[in-house]
Amino acid sequence: MKANRLAKSVRIALAFGASSTLLLSGAAFAQAEDEQEEEAESAERITVVGSRIRTDGLDSATPIEIISAELATEQGLSTLGELLRTTTIAAGSDQLISAYSVGFVTAGGAGNESISMRGLGANRTLVLLNGRRAGPAGTRGQVAAYDMNSLPVAAIERVEILKDGASSLYGSDAVAGVINIITKKGDDASVNFSGSKPMDSGGETYRLNGTYGESFDNGSYRIVLDHNVNTGLQRADRDYFACNERYFFDPETGERADPIDPRTGEFHCNGTGYGIYRGFGGGRLLFDETGYGFPQAGSDFYNDQFVDNAPAGWYWAGWNKESDGWLNGQHPFQRTQSMIPETSVTSAFIQGDYDLGDSMSLYGEFLHSSRETEINSARQFWTADVGFVPLNLAEGWSGSELVLPVAITDHFGSTTTVDYTRGVIGLEGSIGFWNWDMSYQRSYNKGEYAQKIILRDSMIMAQLNLIGAGPCEGEQSPLSGRDCVPVDWFSWDHMNGNPGADVKAFLFGDEVGNTIYKQDTFDAYITGDILDLPAGPLATAVGIYYQTDELKDTPGVETLRGNSWGLSGAGITAGKSKTKAVYGELSAPVLRDLPFVESLDVTGSARWTDVDAYGSDTTFKVSMNWSIGGGLRARASRGTSFRAPALFELYLDNQTGFLGQNIDPCINWVESENPLIRENCAAAGIPESYIAGIGSSMTSITGGGAGQLQAETSVSEGFGFIWESPEQMWAASVDYYKVTIDDQVSNVGGSNVLNLCYGSENFDNEPFCDQITRRDGTNGDYGIDTVRGGYVNVAQQLVRGVDIVTTFNAETPIGQLRSTLNHTIQIERVFQQFPDSDPVSFIGRISNPKHIGTLNTSLMTNDWTFTWNARYVDKTSNYYLYTNGNELQYRGETVNFVADTPTYVVHALSAQTRLFDGLDVTFGLANIFDKQPPKAGPSAVAVAGNTIYASQYDYLGRRAFVNLSYQF
Repeated sequence: MKANRLAKSVRIALAFGASSTLLLSGAAFAQAEDEQEEEAESAERITVVGSRIRTDGLDSATPIEIISAELATEQGLSTLGELLRTTTIAAGSDQLISAYSVGFVTAGGAGNESISMRGLGANRTLVLLNGRRAGPAGTRGQVAAYDMNSLPVAAIERVEILKDGASSLYGSDAVAGVINIITKKGDDASVNFSGSKPMDSGGETYRLNGTYGESFDNGSYRIVLDHNVNTGLQRADRDYFACNERYFFDPETGERADPIDPRTGEFHCNGTGYGIYRGFGGGRLLFDETGYGFPQAGSDFYNDQFVDNAPAGWYWAGWNKESDGWLNGQHPFQRTQSMIPETSVTSAFIQGDYDLGDSMSLYGEFLHSSRETEINSARQFWTADVGFVPLNLAEGWSGSELVLPVAITDHFGSTTTVDYTRGVIGLEGSIGFWNWDMSYQRSYNKGEYAQKIILRDSMIMAQLNLIGAGPCEGEQSPLSGRDCVPVDWFSWDHMNGNPGADVKAFLFGDEVGNTIYKQDTFDAYITGDILDLPAGPLATAVGIYYQTDELKDTPGVETLRGNSWGLSGAGITAGKSKTKAVYGELSAPVLRDLPFVESLDVTGSARWTDVDAYGSDTTFKVSMNWSIGGGLRARASRGTSFRAPALFELYLDNQTGFLGQNIDPCINWVESENPLIRENCAAAGIPESYIAGIGSSMTSITGGGAGQLQAETSVSEGFGFIWESPEQMWAASVDYYKVTIDDQVSNVGGSNVLNLCYGSENFDNEPFCDQITRRDGTNGDYGIDTVRGGYVNVAQQLVRGVDIVTTFNAETPIGQLRSTLNHTIQIERVFQQFPDSDPVSFIGRISNPKHIGTLNTSLMTNDWTFTWNARYVDKTSNYYLYTNGNELQYRGETVNFVADTPTYVVHALSAQTRLFDGLDVTFGLANIFDKQPPKAGPSAVAVAGNTIYASQYDYLGRRAFVNLSYQF
């Protein structure tokens, strides 16, 4: 029962103290209150995140937020990621959620969810599991962070969040702070079912798990089996995702200024385009598949000088505002696109401990999770490799127009599976009054990502065959070996997503990539009191640490050989690193029982770390904890942290993409206002006559920075005040934080490389120029052939803000009332990529609100517990980013677009009771008032439909949830 008592003592100490933020559920608080007297009498020295030294209490010199996992039950949340995103330390910036996997390549691969504290990045947030590092999980080369899907909420007791840098104790990645996940221990035998059902279809979640734990004289064990399903959400499931309206407004009247679709009488849906794109006349040539009766293309109605004749049923759209409404709206393929991927996770967690004697215990943990994420999407494909072609090539058409036949297809999805296994074995014990701990951890991540692709070699054959420049009959594509089939690029069936089966077999393919990430750690430390000082014992902790990491990401065959059309190519990303460290911590009681000084403690820690991939570094931290009196306390800290470059930042192998020639600074360089660009472009031999990029797009190559990258370094500073009323009814804390990161690892893309080269004051010796190859001017083409970017230490990032917490706890005539308010004021978050770059400020932008907060209130009366939660996000705006604010020109008219959000508040309400002996039920409503996410215009903001991509907003709408737990 020892482990269970320790967990309870944490809850009780926090429930009645203001030293740390505590988000207890109503049920957990009631349990803690019932056991307060017994546990207070037998308080033990425990370890909480932020220190290796065991103490009797939790008066931490740095802010710690502790979240009960029961909050997930009371708010209808099904994953650890959802729970952590409700905290203000995460809600102040955009977080990686599974919805971002649709249409984007995200860190960790499809379905991966991670937490970025303070907006500094997930790879600058250290995640611990029971005080020990949790290895990365995911797919693709950019695997660096722990996937929050890997551990079921059912296994978690609480989460401790250290809101301060802590590299001096925990090593690399603890720049923004530390998330320490504490699992449940002790006796338990239960089966739980939970479900969440939105009022509209889509986005349902279901979870079934069983737990069995038992304590005996010499130890304990616990087993948790869990299966969690998210049915996913399609764009058509919500009106606010389904239609991409332009969302323009008349600046004088405020009325909508969008074109009207005459087929529906509604504002036009401007979905992903398909049809025959015109080079001279503009707009698109489309087939009137609804039979509405649009004017025939080539008729006198248009006075079209480039199209003489067209097959029956075709018309011209998109050449003025009225005809913009004639464009085809959202294709059915787009309406069935995944908005939230369909995901299932099956996991098992086992932990146990066994006393080997009076002063030594053996403990272990085992976690295995298997996740599958499915995404459906749509994409365009067209004659990009040969460019615009004569319209006369199409049967039934005539004229002098040059066109691009653009088709749409739903052959664009993926299935991602991630198997994550983590094991821990350790010993802990005591030698006299000293406690020691040593542990070995291995995490093994194996992921596969199967994706639907278009074959580049087949596409090139089909395009060359179209223009008569290459044979097809009896030929095979040179790499993929597909039988060549003539593609009718101009048929409406083809462009509308219905090519023949033989064409699909020729153009479309599938491939599977795989990712392996292994991490091994060994950690050993000893802690105890060195001697007694007048003010108390001088305590210390010292330890050693060793870690190895190994990554190997092997993309699919076609990606490896650059044969995936329209998508980036990549090589095999593989690398290893070894880390060794020694660390120490010292806590000294300086003063006691003086006027205005009930106690004054100072704690210092230092760590030396050596990483073979770049070198060594030393970090330190000093903190002060001053109890002034009358329930008032002050705390302050200053420390340094570092982040070793992630393996993908070191060893990423030739990830390729394509950029337009229009970013070349030497196009029309003779009129450039920058004298360095004029001088350097002339020195490169580019003639004054080169005024337009006439060649094909440039290939952009991104690689790792092995041999060049150094560790990021940072300084974290903070101070705050805590007050607690004598009767323990009120408590409040205010903490200021500041983190400055130097030499931040940043991916310098192709555009930046070009500007740095041709804008250099030392052009002849500028290393960035070595990353560029140009064409030789044949046929007037002096364009960029390839530009190589990659990861370098160039950037600086700064964050500042204030965390405010207030807690109320009182016995009222109707029951025990407890309320906790968490509010964060983000003062500044600034990113500067180069020393001479203009700093980029994020606070106040969309997805970066200045104010965020949560209010949790619970009432415990008789056999019922009622909980109300409110989460709020401040208004944001992107208008200051644009020269003309929210004005732009649309078809010769001045219109206003939308790129701001109002203050956003969502509420959840739940009730919990025991139906009969052993059966507990929690039920409630999330997003009670069905608050929809804010809308914006696609001309200025990343949107799905007109809904803003930002993790702070609720995508599902009002939903009912229930949790049934039977204990036996």
